[in-house]
Amino acid sequence: MNGEKKLRILLAPLDWGLGHATRCIPIIRYFLQKGCEVVIAADAAPAKLLQAEFPGIGIKQLPGYKIRYSSGAFLALAIVKQLPNILRTIKAEQQWLNDLLQKEHFDLIISDNRPGFYHKNVHSVYITHQLLIKSGWGKMIDGVLQKKHASYIKQFNEVWVPDLPGPQNLAGDLSHPPKQIVQPVYIGLLSRFSREVNSSTKYDLLILLSGPEPQRSILEQKIIQQLHLFKGSVLLVRGLPAADEKLFSQLPHVTAVNHLPALELQQAIVSSQQIICRSGYTTLMDLMKLQKKAVLIPTPGQPEQEYLAQYMQQQGYFPFIHQQHFSLDAALKLLNKFTTATSFTENDFELYPAAIEHGFKQTASNNH
Repeated sequence: MNGEKKLRILLAPLDWGLGHATRCIPIIRYFLQKGCEVVIAADAAPAKLLQAEFPGIGIKQLPGYKIRYSSGAFLALAIVKQLPNILRTIKAEQQWLNDLLQKEHFDLIISDNRPGFYHKNVHSVYITHQLLIKSGWGKMIDGVLQKKHASYIKQFNEVWVPDLPGPQNLAGDLSHPPKQIVQPVYIGLLSRFSREVNSSTKYDLLILLSGPEPQRSILEQKIIQQLHLFKGSVLLVRGLPAADEKLFSQLPHVTAVNHLPALELQQAIVSSQQIICRSGYTTLMDLMKLQKKAVLIPTPGQPEQEYLAQYMQQQGYFPFIHQQHFSLDAALKLLNKFTTATSFTENDFELYPAAIEHGFKQTASNNH
């Protein structure tokens, strides 16, 4: 990796929420520190977020999947309705990549959960924590989805799973399915943050919103309506890096921002007494890295987040409350009485460089 040739890496995160882009930040940093050129294939919010984190980084406009929830329907039904568009997007990203590689050379392709973003002539890596996809329709449908997902994964040279290989892991059955179809490389946990030991309290409550619409906005309005009951200082991070409009709070103790860069968000998290957030996997990794307590609100109808929220509570890591039953007072009482189990170590977040080095050895051998 430290040879004379400057290796070029093309990285494409899924646009389903911001977690796929943010968990790629430590990997991108590592490549840049090694003197590689990293180019991002994305559009909209993921592109804005990564461009803000890495000013001057190359951005190729790759259209996203633009998956949208309904306000009340079960997510699986919404996905079924959007399945033709999803399959078209997979084919379109394959064609987009083929066209790009006819004009430009890349030594390594990394896809975070974009199943069509690989090429047979370039070492291609797939990042996912969902080797088993929870459908909410039972084990039979989960098995069908697992096989379909695996059929895409097998087109890649490697699959990197951001989790630990042993029984103490963060994603449970998602990353360690009872029946393993593919051979993953567990690269340890990923977080864009660095652990801080000492920090004074600046906010009594931090609210982190994220995820596709309209559920993000539904939860935002639900919380805002109850914030007048909270007397401490509040920071609301809306999770909208691409938005131009701002939310102006009528409450003097509430500060609302659309987005915070990694360093500012880290400072906000470590300086907050209490945290309310979704149960997205990247958020969980970030909270574990900073060793912060939080109450989780899984996105309604999203089986993955619902499973992770339940798994976190069962493991003693974080409590959760359903969005339809949400009250600010109940959520904070639940958080205050919850006893958090011993979490993960700093070393669990430093395993990914070894996987990257292995991938580069494969890349180097393929290029000679």
